[in-house]
Amino acid sequence: MNISSALVHAHPANATAVAQRLTELPGVEVHGISPEGKLIVTIETDDDDSTLATYTRIGQLDGVLAAAMIYNHSESET
Repeated sequence: MNISSALVHAHPANATAVAQRLTELPGVEVHGISPEGKLIVTIETDDDDSTLATYTRIGQLDGVLAAAMIYNHSESET
């Protein structure tokens, strides 16, 4: 299991729409939006490949200007 946090930056006028698009991705939750268009996001996935795929997808979402991983934790299921 991987748990990550990220800071996603969108134009302030588009931040709410970007938040909606983010929540449509599996394992992604939006925890806050600043007036400047910065979104605090967590991502839960099964493995490293899924985490990378999710970050790639976030960066490709319409309205996303930038996305940066802030924290990543990985542990085995055993």
